[in-house]
Amino acid sequence: MKLLRYGAPGQEKPGLLHTDGTLRSLAGVIEDVSGKALSGASLDGLRRHEIDKLPVVDPATRLGPCVAGVGKFMCIGLNYSDHAAESGMDVPAEPVLFMKATSAIVGPNDDVVIPKGSEKSDWEVELGVVIGETAKYVSEQEALNYVAGYCVVNDLSEREYQLERCGQWVKGKSCDTFAPLGPYLVTKDEVADPQNLDMWLEVDGRRYQDGNTRTMVFGVAKLVSYLSGFMSLHPGDIISTGTPPGVGLGQKPPVYLRPGQQMRLSIAGLGEQTQRTVAWDA
Repeated sequence: MKLLRYGAPGQEKPGLLHTDGTLRSLAGVIEDVSGKALSGASLDGLRRHEIDKLPVVDPATRLGPCVAGVGKFMCIGLNYSDHAAESGMDVPAEPVLFMKATSAIVGPNDDVVIPKGSEKSDWEVELGVVIGETAKYVSEQEALNYVAGYCVVNDLSEREYQLERCGQWVKGKSCDTFAPLGPYLVTKDEVADPQNLDMWLEVDGRRYQDGNTRTMVFGVAKLVSYLSGFMSLHPGDIISTGTPPGVGLGQKPPVYLRPGQQMRLSIAGLGEQTQRTVAWDA
């Protein structure tokens, strides 16, 4: 299934993408695409539902973030060896873990706001892993059993805040609008192999990133298992698994976002995002 959320910001309702291409409402069927609705039992129940009888949603309706009530937004840095190289950093011996503020989350096609005074805002197409069952000390072999599905994430970054200011990466990753999610949460049964997904990102029609999840240093199962050894993962938590090469920081000379540009990005089978960059306005 391809689960989604539609409607005005803060007023989104749950829905799904029907196999006939129409958007259908799940309002009244589940409370939201969040928490216990992401469990295996809940998703199995949705698969048995009479989808053809669900109300059709206007296709022009805004899509919101595909997951609501995200408790933890975990991110993995330098998880593609060629991206580490373009960043001038070593491939890590263990996953590089940081967190992104959930207040950065927006819909897949919402505007991205360039922070006040920013000169180094950057893009990163990433595979997002959505947790469906509480996971604690799970093995790598069992880890995918705790996954509800996958989504596209644009892990936007302000490189000055991230790399040139004191402290942790989180402040360069957490600016408002710096986490577009969706358009869909694609349940894991529709993703044959999360380690073989093509992914790309374009800015103003120029393709900068063109990679595949097979080149991850640490795969999805390893990441879920690894993180569960440090903290409980709960339904609706998201793991953003790193980006392939082609970010603005890695260009020679570096290229960064400015207001008035358009980003397009996609991961095979998970849908496409489009964002316009706008200036911060107090």
